[in-house]
Amino acid sequence: MNMTDKASQYAHEAGDKIADAGHQAAHALGGAGDQIMDAEQRLVKNCSGYVRDQPLVSLGIAVAAGFLLSRLLSQNSH
Repeated sequence: MNMTDKASQYAHEAGDKIADAGHQAAHALGGAGDQIMDAEQRLVKNCSGYVRDQPLVSLGIAVAAGFLLSRLLSQNSH
């Protein structure tokens, strides 16, 4: 499996986790849940399409975001 395939797989797994979180939030909110679920499905679809079309850029974004988050979290722990 090459790097592009791995990046795509990780992005799809992240999308699945986001979808699960969206479903849980939608169920907790009741009536507004349907709107949230629709928005969440569109977001996941758009993100999946972008990752499929631009896997290396997506990987770069993920690495940069991870780096920034680790820097922010490490500063808060001191």
